[in-house]
Formats: sequence, C-alpha cells, structure tokens
Amino acid sequence: MAQQMIWGIRAETAQEEWIYNFWNEQLGIMNQMEPCEGTCNDHFVYWWHAHVIDALADGFERSRNPRYLARIDRVIEGVKRLSGDTLLHNYYDDMEWMALALLRVYDATKLAVYKDHVMNLWESIKTAWNGHCGGGMAWKKDQLDYKNTPANAPASILAARLYQRFGDTEDFEWAVRIYRWTKENLVDPQTGFVWDGMNRLGDGKIDYDWEYTYCQGVWIGAGLELFAITGDTAYLSDAVRTAETATARFAPDPGGIMADEGEDDCGLFKGIFVRYLRDLLRIRPDLHPIRRMLFRNAEALWNRSRNERGLIGRSWQGPVEPKVQLSAQLSGLMLLEMVASLPNAAPSD
Repeated sequence: MAQQMIWGIRAETAQEEWIYNFWNEQLGIMNQMEPCEGTCNDHFVYWWHAHVIDALADGFERSRNPRYLARIDRVIEGVKRLSGDTLLHNYYDDMEWMALALLRVYDATKLAVYKDHVMNLWESIKTAWNGHCGGGMAWKKDQLDYKNTPANAPASILAARLYQRFGDTEDFEWAVRIYRWTKENLVDPQTGFVWDGMNRLGDGKIDYDWEYTYCQGVWIGAGLELFAITGDTAYLSDAVRTAETATARFAPDPGGIMADEGEDDCGLFKGIFVRYLRDLLRIRPDLHPIRRMLFRNAEALWNRSRNERGLIGRSWQGPVEPKVQLSAQLSGLMLLEMVASLPNAAPSD
C-alpha cells in the first residue's frame, strides 16, 4: 500500500478517535481534557478551538467528506456561545488563528458567512498595530506595548492570504509592514531563529530564553505567503533558513524526535510548527532532512505516543499522560494530517 494511503488511513483514524474522545455534544466544542471529569471546560480556551477548526479543515481537504464541514459549523456556534455571542477576543493572536482557520473554510465552501467572519476579525486585528517598540502588532488589547511573534507572524500570513484571495492592496501592504517589523526586531540576523517577544515586562527586553517551535513555524509561513505573492526569493530564503535552524535545534540527530514543550498552550506548539514545515515542503520538496524529520516524528507518535483509545501524548516518544489535554491531541493529529498530505513520501526518502 502506498505510503500516502497508509498515512491517510492513520489520519482518518486519528480524526475519528479525536471526535470519540473529546467531542462535547451539549456544548458544541471539544472537551479541553480527557477524561474531562466535569470541570475541564470551566476556563474556555478560545484559541485551541481555532485549531480545532483547522484540524477539521485538514480532514475535509483530505477526504472531501461534508461531515467535517458540519462539525466546523457546530464548533463555530459553540465558540460564539461561550465567548458572549461573538468571535472577537481580547487576544489579537487568538483572533488571527480563528481568522486563518475560517479563511480555509471559506476556501473550501465559498460561502459568504465565513468570509464575513474573517473580515470582521481582520478589522479588529488591525487595531493591534501601534507605535510602541517602533511598530508591530500588540499581543492583546489590554497590553498594547507587548509585541511578540505569535501576534505578528500570523497577522502577516492572514493579510497576505487575504490579498491573494480578494486583491486589496492594503492587505498586501499590511503583510509586508508586519513582516519587516518582525524581521527587524524578533529574528536573529545570523541564524534566522525567531524569538518570542519583546517588552513583555515593560523594559524593552527581548525574551531570548523563550524558544518555541510555533514561533519558527509562523515566521516560515509568513515568508512563504509573501514569496507566493512577489516571487522574491529573499522571502523563501528566510523561510528555509529558519526551518533548517529550527529543525536542527528542536529535532537534533540522532533520532530527530521533537521534545515535549510542556502542558497547556505549549502542547499546541509543535502542531503549528509542522503545519508550516509541510507548507515549505510543498514548495521545496528537495529539503529531505525536514521531510525525514516529519515522518520520523509521525512514526514515533503512531507507535509510541498513542494509547489503545487513540489518545496522544505531549511527547511523541510516549508515554501518554493519564489526562490528555486537547492541545496535545491537536498537535499529534495535525502531524498525522500533515504527513498524509505529502505525496509519495516515506520515512526513508
């Protein structure tokens, strides 16, 4: 059986196990822990559910099964209900993730309702830009002087994708402006490694000791989108340099298995990283070390970090925690969907 078919079956199995283990029919969301024991949704995490929509969109793109779209609609309703009948939020990066996910749903359906959601979010997101730290997008509405990669790189991705779909030159200008600020302030000019943020404590300092996979992933994604628009290979070179640096740092040989980055939000970071590495491989399939790394991690997850119920651990080398957070399950599911979407690829490539 072809490798792509095998991974497609595994991804579909993981989607079914995810729904079985986490879906909350009453709330119309995924439980945020399994087992939930009645309290796991007391603090609703909006941005995890943006990635719930992303993962369901992965399933639809692979299978074209409309049940994924029906589930997405339920999740949107659930998120709105738990957020005060709105998709707007205090955290700019959370809204960016939601807009990116819903733009994918618009791409799949061409239904105006999803575009309307995206554009409403985008109008709020644009208020993040201000003069603190010389520009850049703020992390949240009540801390406008803290600027970080999670609020800037996804905003550049979103603006670039909006330009590609709807042709508003202001969106392209937004994408470039945000990208330039991020590169000048949060990307190591020597290595391309992406730092998390600056001025978190109001002291103007960069958090050099915060090293996270998802910062690398979204920066790679921003470069790919601007390369797609402009054809300027400098953007692609930025993406490749960061991908190679980050892969060497987070998945060093021998073995090349990415480490557990921690609980709560940190459980989602690797899934974001592998999503944008997959996007890079679609443009640069010759980057064989990165391809091999993704497949090694997927094999490790499938064989060592997935229990008899299909729950996935934070560490892709196992073991699975007694209580599995939705964030960790999402990262594992996204890894399986990403390798399933790479054609004719095997770990030995």
